[in-house]
Amino acid sequence: MKIATWNVNSVKARLDNAIAWLKDANPDIVCLQELKCEDQAFPAQAFEEFGYNVLTYGQKTYNGVAILSKMKGEDVRRGLPGEPEDTQARYLEAVFSSGARSVRIASIYLPNGNPPDTDKFAYKLRWMDRLQAHVKDLLTLEEPLVLAGDYNVIPTSLDARFPEAWVTDALFRPESRAKFRSLVNLGLTDAIRQVHGDKPDLYTFWDYQAGAWQRNNGIRIDHLLLSPQAADLLVTARIDREVRTQERPSDHVPVVIELK
Repeated sequence: MKIATWNVNSVKARLDNAIAWLKDANPDIVCLQELKCEDQAFPAQAFEEFGYNVLTYGQKTYNGVAILSKMKGEDVRRGLPGEPEDTQARYLEAVFSSGARSVRIASIYLPNGNPPDTDKFAYKLRWMDRLQAHVKDLLTLEEPLVLAGDYNVIPTSLDARFPEAWVTDALFRPESRAKFRSLVNLGLTDAIRQVHGDKPDLYTFWDYQAGAWQRNNGIRIDHLLLSPQAADLLVTARIDREVRTQERPSDHVPVVIELK
């Protein structure tokens, strides 16, 4: 089973790019982030024509997450518990079954948090606390769980070409990294690092500005975190960085894992 995550940075603007990549990569399940459209405006038919079932949790102009799957999703959750007044569309979860096996998958678009001296950063940290509390509950189910998405966190200096340039950024602030470590320390496995170890140059995002792509000034902020039961099934993990060479690309690229 191939499972992917990709921040498409506007699904309607990037629809041709997404279809081209789907044809080539043929994943079984894809978690998308930053849709920038409401549910009724999501181009579901374009994906359904390729055999995908579509689940969305959209929001006009901002945010939005989706899961495309060749299996029907069950036990669907839209939104993260813990703050009922939060209406930002950032979390979508469902269970997918294939034969006797099932896997619970979440598509996550964690808040950016910039500027860090504003409530945006406080909201990011609260959201991370809510995510950790929810994942702690999910882990008691002792089932394969994949938490896939744009976490807007650079975990370590190894995950940035020029880490010194990110010291004051919300993506690399000590508070953000500490909460990410706390999440992983619940017993999760970072799929890319599990497969590739401390290999450098494993980036998933290159800014549109200042020739970041041409200079390979990248960061790794798109992650697939696996429960122990999912980690036991991990075969391989990769970053499809060539997608960044498409015409009018997203500033993120897909990350793909394969489970037995």
